[in-house]
Amino acid sequence: MCGIVGIVGHSPVAPLIVDALKRLEYRGYDSAGVATIERGELSRRRAEGKLVNLERRLRDEPLDGNIGIGHTRWATHGVPNETNAHPHFSNGVAIVHNGIIENFAELRDELQRDGYVFASQTDTEVVAHLVARELAAGRKPVEAAYNALKRLQGAFALAIMFRGDEDLIVGARNGPPLAVGHGDGEMFLGSDAIALAPFTNSITYLEDGDWAVIRRNEILIFDMEGKAVERKRQQSIGTSFLVDKGNYRHFMQKEIHEQPEVIGHTLAHYVDFTKGEAKALELPFDFASLDRIAVSACGTAYLAGLIGKYWFERFARLPVDIDIASEFRYREMPIVKNSAAFFVSQSGETADTLASLRYCRQAGVPIGAIVNVRESTIARESDVVLPTLAGPEIGVASTKAFTCQLSVLASLALRAAAARGTITPEDEKSMVRSLSEVPRIATQVLKLESQIEQVARELSHYKHVLYLGRDTNYPLAMEGALKLKEISYIHAEGYAAGELKHGPIALIDEHMPVIVIAPHDRIFEKTVSNMQEVAARGGKIILITDTKGAASATVNTLETIVLPDVPEFVAPIVYALPIQMLAYWTAVFMGTDVDQPRNLAKSVTVE
Repeated sequence: MCGIVGIVGHSPVAPLIVDALKRLEYRGYDSAGVATIERGELSRRRAEGKLVNLERRLRDEPLDGNIGIGHTRWATHGVPNETNAHPHFSNGVAIVHNGIIENFAELRDELQRDGYVFASQTDTEVVAHLVARELAAGRKPVEAAYNALKRLQGAFALAIMFRGDEDLIVGARNGPPLAVGHGDGEMFLGSDAIALAPFTNSITYLEDGDWAVIRRNEILIFDMEGKAVERKRQQSIGTSFLVDKGNYRHFMQKEIHEQPEVIGHTLAHYVDFTKGEAKALELPFDFASLDRIAVSACGTAYLAGLIGKYWFERFARLPVDIDIASEFRYREMPIVKNSAAFFVSQSGETADTLASLRYCRQAGVPIGAIVNVRESTIARESDVVLPTLAGPEIGVASTKAFTCQLSVLASLALRAAAARGTITPEDEKSMVRSLSEVPRIATQVLKLESQIEQVARELSHYKHVLYLGRDTNYPLAMEGALKLKEISYIHAEGYAAGELKHGPIALIDEHMPVIVIAPHDRIFEKTVSNMQEVAARGGKIILITDTKGAASATVNTLETIVLPDVPEFVAPIVYALPIQMLAYWTAVFMGTDVDQPRNLAKSVTVE
């Protein structure tokens, strides 16, 4: 979750870029850099660490130039140092990047065979060399950028600048946000309208798959097929002190759409995509010597922990006890020797979760906090903080915090499995590859929103809904039901599909929609049997599956939502998105207060 800024101006831009980067520093502070064009030549200054180090560098070595790009980094590929800091250069090309280039290793090998030398460990440098190679082949800058963009796989936002052209920045978005600001004879580019607020409040938000040719007096926007597209220009309320909904209807919708970016940001904190392994963490325990793990949380965070239980037990063969925190704190759970405890909370201030933590603290158990707020009480009272890096979440119903919690738990389970020797190095590389694909696949899932919106319109006519799933899809079914209850006020329940015959089947009739979460996995056929039981009783089935599942399901459905194929390990992260969108749009059609549903608070700090 790095921060990007670009300015095509009519006065020196380096100080303005640094000022804008300060409002984006929450997105990354491993390193920072600025590049400008001075008298036709590219110049840059970079510094490891926080922006203050870059400011000091610029005071000693100022940059001139009326066009420039800047970056504040959260490391994904390559350690945080000046060499890996952005902008990256290649033969007259300067580039800054937010996201993950999934096929960077393949592209790097191809470019090295063509004689290109890599100075950094980053995936970003691949893009700079790709563009430079296109230029060397005789392409003009805009065509060179477009040809390079078509080679990239992953979730990314980019800004590209060219030696000798002081009136051009090419921007591109595939997942992470990117906004263009309109000025008087100058143009701006930023990861967030907040960064551009001091310069302009006239904003055009790029959509997924857009790339833009930005000059002082115009912006031309194209899709990935090269066709010109129009995007709405609007007034932004963003200021340096205000979180802006951008071009979204609600904060919840914006936060749903931020997930490809923040998931990638979180995963990069725990997984080394270059080496194909989980990063070694400074933990107050050794996974290899643990006998058990205790996990406790409330609400959505509890359901994330429940999915984590499946991962730890299946891959690391490490037993997990998990409790709702309000139960954990009172049931006097016996503490097992050689155990550790994880407490999951978006705010880090949840009262019951904090009380459960203190119970374990008194028993001398080493504690890890999986939280979104590093300065929170739960974080401060833990032995190790495992941040979720979701950024500010304004909507009361958790979305991006949930998928970031899942990302942390998946990474920890992978680390535990490697430490305990329950997976091979080849397995670990394969699982890391699966994790690296999640931001891109999540971006594809978000493109199903219009279909999901229509399903939600139908769903809003009912008073009760049942969700079914097996394995990790069982807690996901409970999360889907919780989301629907929270914001639409429709009664919903989530069940393990195998439990259908043990009671819930009595509810099935033509007035009961049943949402089935069923990727085509090793137990898919079992879930199909449950769907047949629902269909036989007149239930209206909404199936969320993949291409193979849609083809194999021998049951008539009210609607089938087909997701991209995804490895079973990471499916819960991806399948969270359609159930969030389904709840969101149902609430919109119900006319409820989506961001602030009745009777609920973002942080529950009382018992």
